[in-house]
Amino acid sequence: MAEISAQMVKDLRAATNAGVLDCKKALADVDGDFDKAVEVLRKKGLASAAKKSSRDTNEGFIGHYIHGGAKMAGMVALNCETDFVARTEQFQQLARDIAMHVVAARPQYLSREVVPAETVEREKNIYREQMASSGKPAQVIDKIVEGKLDKWYSETCLLEQPFVKDPDTTIQAMLTNTIATLGENIKVSRFERLEIGG
Repeated sequence: MAEISAQMVKDLRAATNAGVLDCKKALADVDGDFDKAVEVLRKKGLASAAKKSSRDTNEGFIGHYIHGGAKMAGMVALNCETDFVARTEQFQQLARDIAMHVVAARPQYLSREVVPAETVEREKNIYREQMASSGKPAQVIDKIVEGKLDKWYSETCLLEQPFVKDPDTTIQAMLTNTIATLGENIKVSRFERLEIGG
């Protein structure tokens, strides 16, 4: 069993924002392996984030971004549980980052759940027509259509879009990670994109 030093705990705290006891326990559980301890804490944080998702979010911050030349702008209403969290730099920066993303990525919907059913059907019909002459069996075509629909959601729904500054993470993943760090439920309640002549 590896000895857990105060420096190891300090480094893990700096990397994860977890509490001292949680860091110490995570390091002990994985025999001092730093990367595994980070993974343990992330899983624990993400699990607690899922539990928080039903809590009310009546506080928040409106993040905005105005693109150079002032011809395009984005606004995002980002909600949380307390005004304490709403005033933190991390929360406000997240709101501003999402507003900037809205300008760059042009999402049409917040999530796949709010896309009108007729819009989804129209997209499915387009994909089916594209595959009609492929000669593939119906069940294969259905799987391809679902795959194309998932890709469409990731292009048009804000929460599923890859973040423009870090394409390896989605907007939803950014929210989930911030929930795990700040310990409160956080939601985008709405967003707007404005463009001169657009």
